[in-house]
Amino acid sequence: MKLHLLLPILGLTLCQACSSDAPPANSPMAAASPSFPEKAANLTIYEVNIRQHTAEGTIQAFLQDLPRLKELGIGMLWIMPIQPIGLKERKGSLGSYYSIQDYREVNPEFGANEDFKELTRRAHELGMYVILDWVPNHTAWDHPWISEHPDYYAQDEAGNIIYEADWTDIALLNHYNPATRRAMIDEMRYWIEEYDIDGFRCDHAGHEIPLFFWEEATAELDPLKDLFWLAEWDGARMHLEFDGTYAWPMLHLMDKVGKGQLPADTLAEWIELDLHEYGRKPFRMTMTTNHDENSWNGTVFERYGDGHRAFATLIFTAYGIPMLYSGQEAGLDKRLRFFDKDTIDWSDPLQLQPFYKQLIALKTDNPALWAGEYGAIPQRINADANVYAFKRELGNNRVIGILNLSADPQQLLLTDPSVAGTYSDYFTGARVELSADRPLPLQAWQYLVFTE
Repeated sequence: MKLHLLLPILGLTLCQACSSDAPPANSPMAAASPSFPEKAANLTIYEVNIRQHTAEGTIQAFLQDLPRLKELGIGMLWIMPIQPIGLKERKGSLGSYYSIQDYREVNPEFGANEDFKELTRRAHELGMYVILDWVPNHTAWDHPWISEHPDYYAQDEAGNIIYEADWTDIALLNHYNPATRRAMIDEMRYWIEEYDIDGFRCDHAGHEIPLFFWEEATAELDPLKDLFWLAEWDGARMHLEFDGTYAWPMLHLMDKVGKGQLPADTLAEWIELDLHEYGRKPFRMTMTTNHDENSWNGTVFERYGDGHRAFATLIFTAYGIPMLYSGQEAGLDKRLRFFDKDTIDWSDPLQLQPFYKQLIALKTDNPALWAGEYGAIPQRINADANVYAFKRELGNNRVIGILNLSADPQQLLLTDPSVAGTYSDYFTGARVELSADRPLPLQAWQYLVFTE
């Protein structure tokens, strides 16, 4: 289901955007047969890096981890590109996942086509959706289209196919050519029909790709199957065709808050502004890391330090649909090499897997925390600059989040008397009384979640 009526939404005021918190008639839990995006409203997305996930770096080896991911609570697997990687101008020994040599094959490094069919089948049996990372912006230099259809590509004035920035291993496609768009949609159709995938995470979805390409793609592919469309892009207009977009500004603000460069209330203000711009329907994917952030900008420990658990709690409770990256739940504490083999250490020295399992269950089980119009809007209940405290309330379901997003102890004063009462501390099970009359002491980077 696409948001073809989004443009009127963009003119809404914040008050209009916040006016309806009533439970929807068809929630993900209640509906007999919901469709996307509704059935993703309470899910956690898991980005799978096949190459680094196991020592073998294969699909077959990854299959052994599916039961654990199901037990963790994961609802949707986003599989990074699995197609063959170009040899010409290759970077590193194995190359970039995003330099695709052939859209219709599985990279022999990862296994065979039948292995991926088994992955989607077994994931579906476990109740997990599978979306494939799709790279429509460019191909490898030794993709057959280079010689057979050079007109598919962007060219300079001399007729030379071009690349961008320092991405010397890829050739830029020209989606203003109808033949390029036709060929690309055919390739996407193949993976739906042959592998039964549930959607696409679309790389650089708004970069050198006109929105009318996505209009054509969704119009042709959606009738084949109920699909989830996730754009690696930011911008409300993308939701004319996409169910989800990246909350990039939130990630960048969290980095600055984590480094003490901005106060926590910056994030509260951003969420309000984002709701004003996007309205309530779109799903905004929130994260503390992904393959790019980890490899190029640093681990969550480098970027958030001792606050990494507090920021993880933020993305699961305050806004959007959360995403985890391969190994994040095991305390991934190194920048994975992007073009070479670099196996994830699963020893989990910080015992983070139980923590993330709790967060995923919290998101799944509390309708107030669901994404988009299916959950409740976060309402701030404090005025402290360094603490973000909020309530989300949908029908009889109320969740309160209190996050000290600073390296200093704080004294929290609640500004909303309606939250006074006795609650359960979600992480400890202890009964706690909240009052607007008494300050609540918070340790550095302390995170609290209360349920009734």
